[in-house]
Amino acid sequence: MSGPVENQDYARELNRFLVEVFNDILRTEEAYISQCCPDLSVREMHLIETVCRAVDQGRDNRSSAIAAAQRVTAGTLTAAVNQLEAKGYLERVRDSGDKRSVRLRPTQRGREAERRHTDFHRELVEAAVARLSIGETEALARGLGGIAALIRERYPA
Repeated sequence: MSGPVENQDYARELNRFLVEVFNDILRTEEAYISQCCPDLSVREMHLIETVCRAVDQGRDNRSSAIAAAQRVTAGTLTAAVNQLEAKGYLERVRDSGDKRSVRLRPTQRGREAERRHTDFHRELVEAAVARLSIGETEALARGLGGIAALIRERYPA
């Protein structure tokens, strides 16, 4: 049975690991995006990804819904969409049922960027899982799921 000191050691080690891995993944993702789509930032790529998912899954792709999904203000979203529209990644389309509403859609260029980004994440996960046994993969997935649930419960955005 482990005592409080040993648990503190594990907690410190887990904290260090999560912070370092999170930062490593972000740096790796930034480097990958700068190679495949040098005119995009990570934030812009994630916005494109959110729009693509909303469209593909039949979810609300109005500007207001995308802003909520990205957890940004309408003004912040407008500025980002202006840039992505100018770069040819997204387009605004008036809602046919409500002309006041604007829907966001990816262009072909946006779809290609999103595909490359998805490929990056798939390759990263496949490489990580290849190093683990099935049991380790299952335990990691359960553990990370628990951490994600905790963060969403304790620190809602």
